Amino acid sequence: MSDEGWIVPDWPAPAGVRALITTRQGGASSGAFASMNLGMRSGDIAEDVRRNRARLRQELPAEPLWLRQVHGSAVVEADGSKGNTVADLEADAVVAHRPQTVCAVLSADCLPVLLCDAQGSVVAAAHAGWRGLCAGVIERTVQAMQRPGRALLAYLGPAIGPAAYEVGSEVRQAFIDADAQAEAAFAAGRPGRYLADLYALARQRLANCGVANVHGGGYCTYTDQESFFSYRRDGATGRMASLIWLER
Repeated sequence: MSDEGWIVPDWPAPAGVRALITTRQGGASSGAFASMNLGMRSGDIAEDVRRNRARLRQELPAEPLWLRQVHGSAVVEADGSKGNTVADLEADAVVAHRPQTVCAVLSADCLPVLLCDAQGSVVAAAHAGWRGLCAGVIERTVQAMQRPGRALLAYLGPAIGPAAYEVGSEVRQAFIDADAQAEAAFAAGRPGRYLADLYALARQRLANCGVANVHGGGYCTYTDQESFFSYRRDGATGRMASLIWLER
């Protein structure tokens, strides 16, 4: 944890790779968005979000490339971006080869996935809710990094845990139709409902890409109300940021 109560990933990334995941602590927002809400489209007071983003910016080498996330599988190349506004970057993952380009995704139950290569030459961040996972956002991100899976490391940030994430049978079937091994990531819940393990699904997808060096995955945004925002728990709520960049 940082001094602000944010998460510094514990993973064997090379020295030139930096990563940070905010929690709900340390910001200016109030009410349902208290306090470190970074989601400009969450319904919070815009000026409060700007103050929170300015606070985060103090810890970073540059303004993050904020995406307009749509629960899809599109990946953008940050190095070719000419702006950092949501209108410029509609996608759910971002890749950077250039130092001091900050990749970022927002989440409040969906799974943030941070990636880098063992040489410290490329980084990426992906926003992986069930729709994005099923649509292949992890696979497309790995492909965009232009490195073999065996050369990559991944860190799974805070997401809704497997004991709290109830989904319908259509969600389970969509994953199984894409990959039969996904059945192991679902446990029976109430009649017609299942408990989905986003962490296990992400690990399966990463393994299929050849990424075996995977870390993190031990949080639950739904149950840890003090630390994390959760859309499933609260409805109106803020967003945390998961960020990764290369040092110069």
